[in-house]
Amino acid sequence: MKLASLKHGRDGKLVVVSRDLSRMADASAIAPTMQAAIDDWDAVLPRLRGLYESLNSGAMEGEAFDEADCASPLPRAYQWADGSAYVNHVELVRKARGAEMPASFWTDPLMYQGGSDTFLDPRGDILMPQTEGWGVDFEAEIAVITGDVPMGVGAEEAGNHIKLLMLVNDVSLRGLIPGELGKGFGFFQSKPSSAFSPVCVTPDELGDAWSGNKLSLPLISHLNGDMFGKPDAGIDMTFDFAQLVAHAAKSRPLGAGAIVGSGTVSNKLNDGPGKPVSEGGVGYSCIAEIRMIETIDAGAPTTPFMDFGDTVRIEMMDAAGASIFGAIEQTVTKA
Repeated sequence: MKLASLKHGRDGKLVVVSRDLSRMADASAIAPTMQAAIDDWDAVLPRLRGLYESLNSGAMEGEAFDEADCASPLPRAYQWADGSAYVNHVELVRKARGAEMPASFWTDPLMYQGGSDTFLDPRGDILMPQTEGWGVDFEAEIAVITGDVPMGVGAEEAGNHIKLLMLVNDVSLRGLIPGELGKGFGFFQSKPSSAFSPVCVTPDELGDAWSGNKLSLPLISHLNGDMFGKPDAGIDMTFDFAQLVAHAAKSRPLGAGAIVGSGTVSNKLNDGPGKPVSEGGVGYSCIAEIRMIETIDAGAPTTPFMDFGDTVRIEMMDAAGASIFGAIEQTVTKA
């Protein structure tokens, strides 16, 4: 099943979207918002599925669906916790700022609590007061939305609490990160509002691509129209989503509608850093990684971070080449 939130008030209006993303049906009579649906998931799920089946079978005509009309599936959320499941990415970006990586990062997930009071529209601008010195970067990721998760849940059970999946652009300000982390208190100014894909989907919608609490399909990023990355999200994922959810719930319960992210999707090559797409590799899901590779190869980075007017597009296709979640497409714009 595929769901979306049309722009409407603070929390959007819930719609069911056809599998091919061409049509939609108003679901607000079942649950007015995505959060309301998650709050009462077991009760509303059969009715939402009925609407979805009618839309796909043609029994219901519905209305034309336009991704540009969408807010992020949860326009704001009670919880947004982003992990770093692809430890290859963590290792590279830490090297880029001269920081060693503790060995425990391979056995214990890294996670930060992001701001969740304002998420960007999937086709909304990335508004910045400046770009110079801030190192504006995109981060292409996957995220899950959970139901209520009890404190101390084990990883073997945590996967049962995953209700929906979506894509993420976790915008990062690389120029501000070292100073903030140097204070020993974590990210804040360096992590502005994130954006999520127009559509979120139930795990069963992904078929065989969803297995072992991992989504095994390429995550495709374009920067200014050029292919930037297509790493497979199921490869080199050190911690699966069930492990990430269990980590987040170790010392507190998670409320329905909590969002848990994968961190930047990143693939290695022959146990070493990946290669750019232009050199036959699968590329990267953020600019910081290619800059690190350039530093390793040539002593200094040459790829600039994003500037005003630069556009990123993040999308995932199924085995037949059809878009699953719709596309995040954003341009950096002067605030």
